[in-house]
Amino acid sequence: MQLDRVKSYLLSKPEAVEVYPFDNRTAVFKVQGKMFALLTRYQAKGLLNLKCQPDHAIELRDVFEEVIPAYHMNKRHWNSVMYEGSLPDGEIECLIDHSYALVVKGMKKSIKEGLVLRHGEMAVYGSDIQER
Repeated sequence: MQLDRVKSYLLSKPEAVEVYPFDNRTAVFKVQGKMFALLTRYQAKGLLNLKCQPDHAIELRDVFEEVIPAYHMNKRHWNSVMYEGSLPDGEIECLIDHSYALVVKGMKKSIKEGLVLRHGEMAVYGSDIQER
């Protein structure tokens, strides 16, 4: 997946913003002030750090060589995805959706409800709608 497409998809999530709190090369994507993705380069590879349920994170690492424990983050709850590899675009989008939904699920009830009222359940939770 190309960098501009990754960024575009991340920013298509409801109320997503892109900030650079660390340096001018590391983009952090947040919703309501909470990070759901980090986009950077490491050893000439494009990395996308995404939140993931711990059991699912391990499964993904076993199935896809492009998914590894997150660089510089809690490796139990975060994966690094090498988005420029052979991982299908649809899989990357699903991983982004899952990360976004997990972060929203951890927010206060009033914030979650506000997001759903403004954007709809499907836009906020996607395929994770049953698990909320």
